[in-house]
Amino acid sequence: MADGEEYKVLIEQASKDADGDPHQEDDDSDDDTSSFILLANLVLSGTARLNVLLPTATILTFAIFVPLVTDDGKCTRVNRILTAAFVLLCAASCVFFTLTDSFRSATGRLRYGIATPTGIRTFCGGHRRKAPREPEKYRLRWSDLFHTALSLVAFATFAASHHDMVRCYYPGVPRKVVNTVPLVVGFVVSLLFVMFPSRRRGIGYPFLLRTDLVYLRR
Repeated sequence: MADGEEYKVLIEQASKDADGDPHQEDDDSDDDTSSFILLANLVLSGTARLNVLLPTATILTFAIFVPLVTDDGKCTRVNRILTAAFVLLCAASCVFFTLTDSFRSATGRLRYGIATPTGIRTFCGGHRRKAPREPEKYRLRWSDLFHTALSLVAFATFAASHHDMVRCYYPGVPRKVVNTVPLVVGFVVSLLFVMFPSRRRGIGYPFLLRTDLVYLRR
């Protein structure tokens, strides 16, 4: 009887080894599911922030004032000069807003500044109490230049495809090109912004998003 029970135990143990541990498989599947949910949340949160990452305010301002500076596309030499200056001003605003950031000072007040290679330069002066505790975390990085380039590409594509700009500078361009290129460029830029989001929380960043764990500095 003792030998029979021993054989029975060995057979049960072998069958368990062959089938594997079901609890371990469940744990692995749970890990896979958790990773998938985290990735989906990151993508969806990045998509929801496209209005912040893209130069929405600059594009809206351009769309409002470009009919005035181009005289509804009936450009003269003066209108072309004014339009070129206006486009450069809007492009500069894209760079400016992309590089702005915010932080809590030692007194707890929310302050804004612009990123520099050495840190962040506040708009209210360089007083020590008005500076962040760790300025090196806010310094200019290569990722900031990447996001600035994306912002400029998005704005330049929209500006170049505006019907008043087309009538003023290059009326002979086919309408199909003017309608297709902005869609393609906008999709690519939006996809890159979602995949590589910016951690800057500058001017225009919604207050409710400032506590999002995804965008907090580590």
